[in-house]
Amino acid sequence: MEYNKIIAVTGLPGLYELLSSKTDGAIVRSLDDKSTRFVSSRVHNFSHLESIEIYTVRENVNLVDILKAMEASGEKLPEDKDNAALKAYFSKVYPDMDFDRVYSSDLKKMVKWYSVLKNNNVEIKLSDVEPEPEAEAEAAPEAEAPAPVKEKKAAAKEEPVKEKASAAGEAPTEEQPKAKKPAPKKKPETEEAPAAEKPKKAAAKKKS
Repeated sequence: MEYNKIIAVTGLPGLYELLSSKTDGAIVRSLDDKSTRFVSSRVHNFSHLESIEIYTVRENVNLVDILKAMEASGEKLPEDKDNAALKAYFSKVYPDMDFDRVYSSDLKKMVKWYSVLKNNNVEIKLSDVEPEPEAEAEAAPEAEAPAPVKEKKAAAKEEPVKEKASAAGEAPTEEQPKAKKPAPKKKPETEEAPAAEKPKKAAAKKKS
């Protein structure tokens, strides 16, 4: 019998082993008399023992921590009807417990539950959790590796574009001076021709 299958059912005494779940309830087996029954979820609530936490003067602790402390202490279990004896017992077993928020009824339940678990030879421990987040963390860098490669390709494409743009900008600056140089050469030729014709006409008139 595994600890992670042990549940407490509101309105029912003792502890139960969860055999199967249904949409409207669950089939459970009592750890006290070993009877099997169907419990409706419309009437009762189920609480897995490994999900129960206990108030302390610091952070909350799992019920397993309290049960293990009870197991390791070697102290004799108190009478569950004696509230003073219950508080004195847990003050020795787990002195960090917050007795202002953990009531005598809670202490009584823990003593009863511990007795039932020991009588049924249930090993008190949380279920093992597989290290799935570590595997995902290792796979993440592999998925991100191609990103820098894409950035390099994009940079390589941009460089030739910049070179072409600069070459296109230099061409007009070299051609403009060539277009302006021939203009002053043509103007002196047109101005000298009329000056040479005028003296010829004047000489012809004197002979006549």
